[in-house]
Amino acid sequence: MQSVGRKDLACIIYTSGTGGAPRGVMQHHGSILANCAGAADIISTDFGWDDEIFLSFLPASHAYEHTGGQHFPIGLGAQIYYAESLEKLAANIEEVRPTIMVVVPRLFEMLRARILKTIEASGGISQYLLRRALSIGARKYEDRRNPLDLPMDGILSLTLRKKVRAKFGGRMKAMVSGGAPLNPEVGLFFQSLGLTFLQGYGQTEAGPVISCNRPSAGLRMDSVGPPVKDCEVRIADDGEIMVRGELVMHGYWHNPDETARVLSDDGWLATGDVGHLDESGRIVITDRKKDLIVNDKGDNVSPQRVEGMLTLQAEIAQAMVFGDRKPYLVALLVPEAEYADKADLQQRLSKAVDKVNADLSVIERIRRFIIADEPFTTDNEMLTPSLKIRRHVIKSVYGERLDALYGK
Repeated sequence: MQSVGRKDLACIIYTSGTGGAPRGVMQHHGSILANCAGAADIISTDFGWDDEIFLSFLPASHAYEHTGGQHFPIGLGAQIYYAESLEKLAANIEEVRPTIMVVVPRLFEMLRARILKTIEASGGISQYLLRRALSIGARKYEDRRNPLDLPMDGILSLTLRKKVRAKFGGRMKAMVSGGAPLNPEVGLFFQSLGLTFLQGYGQTEAGPVISCNRPSAGLRMDSVGPPVKDCEVRIADDGEIMVRGELVMHGYWHNPDETARVLSDDGWLATGDVGHLDESGRIVITDRKKDLIVNDKGDNVSPQRVEGMLTLQAEIAQAMVFGDRKPYLVALLVPEAEYADKADLQQRLSKAVDKVNADLSVIERIRRFIIADEPFTTDNEMLTPSLKIRRHVIKSVYGERLDALYGK
């Protein structure tokens, strides 16, 4: 009987193809096992594990769910429940009462918007408690605690935070965000409401888990935490994040040219992400190397940062920023459904963009925008399974209209 070792091929998972044709990543057994061991180390060190319960939402064909939502919980001896649909997810959370959730940023953005609407409809006292929770949470995060906050902090734990935790099942140890960049404001929002929020980072070519925030390392919403156990990380001269370890793939299926492009002879994987390591060894990602916009004056702009700020506005559901080799940035906006049929939609979106522009540098500001014909979805192939926008697909549909914004 032939035995199977850690170096043997376990599966082929195709990348989502945010910028071009998907590639078949050859994941070996050791890659998946190393990822599970790294994730287990975080749980055992920072939370301890018992009878864990996971609620799965992402497609099992996606590397993030394949390892983080399937093999990892199996390795812990945990239970896995599968959400019925996006519409029923909130009800499923209350029903299942998970201890750990592995989800993508877009879902957290939607949950945040839902909580804000509920509190707004509840009236004055709820809105007051939310404002106090967010202000106290910000001070805690910035390590400038005020002793005068203690009484209100206790009241919040017995009122608002207790209600929010109940909506998430009441026993959530940690919510883990990965698969796409997260706006720090979203993470701080949930953290302020009493839910431990961890942002992770990875890619299919590395198992996919490369790093994750954890309380013991100091939670920073602008970082994706230190590398997982037995994962080496270094920053190349051009700022690209490089990764090495058993978690790294052995190559792309029947694609030696692409394999040679991203994988060095000594095992370093070129991630395609740009960033740096902070003073505590946490990874800070600024953008995808290929997504960086270079304007006509040679300035680099991170579109993901601007898009993340735009989609925090109540009127904007989705956004894509455009402007490579152009004099300024423009945007394609998808309005939130409740605003889409409003007669003053253009004016509402203009005010939302102006609000974002006030917090941006001159080169990051959005000068003009157009409204998308329909939302970005997986069905129209404008979103990947992990809900990242597929820029090349969107540009193929809206490119001419975006270019026309520079001629007016």
